[in-house]
Amino acid sequence: MIQRLFSAAVVLWLMIGVLATFQRGYFGTGTRNCAQFGTVAVNVLAGPLNYTGANPQVHCVVPQPSR
Repeated sequence: MIQRLFSAAVVLWLMIGVLATFQRGYFGTGTRNCAQFGTVAVNVLAGPLNYTGANPQVHCVVPQPSR
């Protein structure tokens, strides 16, 4: 019983995070890079905290191959 309740709460949390991420326009068509992927991921994980003022963003640089 507790496990089902916990699982439902986690799913609800993530669904709210996806909704908030969609409302911010992070799923739009644009360049796909490490920073955008990370920002989408942390916003989904933040869930309802997005509606309390949290706006997590990720800034990363992928190393380029040496020549």
